[in-house]
Amino acid sequence: MRSVKEGFAPDVVTGSRYLQLATLLLQRMRVASPVGGVWEAADIQWWSRQERATDRDGQLFWLDERGEPLAAVILTDFGHSVECDVLVLPEDPDYERTVWRAAIGRADATGGAVEFPVRPDNAVGLAELTVAGLRPAAGPGPAAGPGPAAGPGVISSWLEAGRRPKIPPLVPGYRLLSRAEAPGRPHPMIARNGAQVEQRLRECSLYRPELDLMVEAPDGQAAGYGLFWPDPVTGVGLVEPMRTEQAHERRGIASHILATGLDRLAAHGCQRLKVSNDIDLYLRAGFRPLQAATASIYARG
Repeated sequence: MRSVKEGFAPDVVTGSRYLQLATLLLQRMRVASPVGGVWEAADIQWWSRQERATDRDGQLFWLDERGEPLAAVILTDFGHSVECDVLVLPEDPDYERTVWRAAIGRADATGGAVEFPVRPDNAVGLAELTVAGLRPAAGPGPAAGPGPAAGPGVISSWLEAGRRPKIPPLVPGYRLLSRAEAPGRPHPMIARNGAQVEQRLRECSLYRPELDLMVEAPDGQAAGYGLFWPDPVTGVGLVEPMRTEQAHERRGIASHILATGLDRLAAHGCQRLKVSNDIDLYLRAGFRPLQAATASIYARG
């Protein structure tokens, strides 16, 4: 395959091939820049838990002569908004400018509102968005809905695995389970993500049933859950998502799930741990926002 530098058009990719290429590209980006980018490969895999309207049209990928991804434009319909992510390996500005212009054109072609996460150090992206008439969003960005972050952007918080918190005890009557230990019971994420969620998660290369955790209440219902993604290529472990059901809040359930998940990520070889949020739960566990990796959201109007 020929690369974008030679002036050739991107490929439109769908289905499992899309997820494979997006995973490889984000892993290559993280290896090239340990604190660069916005998302992990596991973020894209988590988003694939549901079928989305944007899946039908495919995603744009620029491939090199070996068929490996150099850049991508990914549109993701989160229901309340469509997010456009521009993924580019560290290269020259002209190359990156080509990808950003293609992204803006593709977003405009949808005919709807599209939001772009962009880091403050991405000079090319900021310039192209501004020239095209997009401005920083004043309200919550896409990650405030299906993703974990709140506010007009995406906050990256990091923790060295060696500084992870100790696992606090559970309240008596509650117990921790993983999908590896209880594969037959209904998945606790079905209510918010649909009946297909477990099947689609198991199609993801980074999903591990032993890191898909829930706490069972005394009545047998799910009191809370957390999903933890180890990436053996980058050494980064991602936390996404975490939830405690309202009837079981303020009992230390989330802290127990989080600390247990982080411990298991470390056991899977992850040296660095990440979450796209800065709420008190993560700050108490030792996560700290990386200001340079916080993305603003740009949109029209």
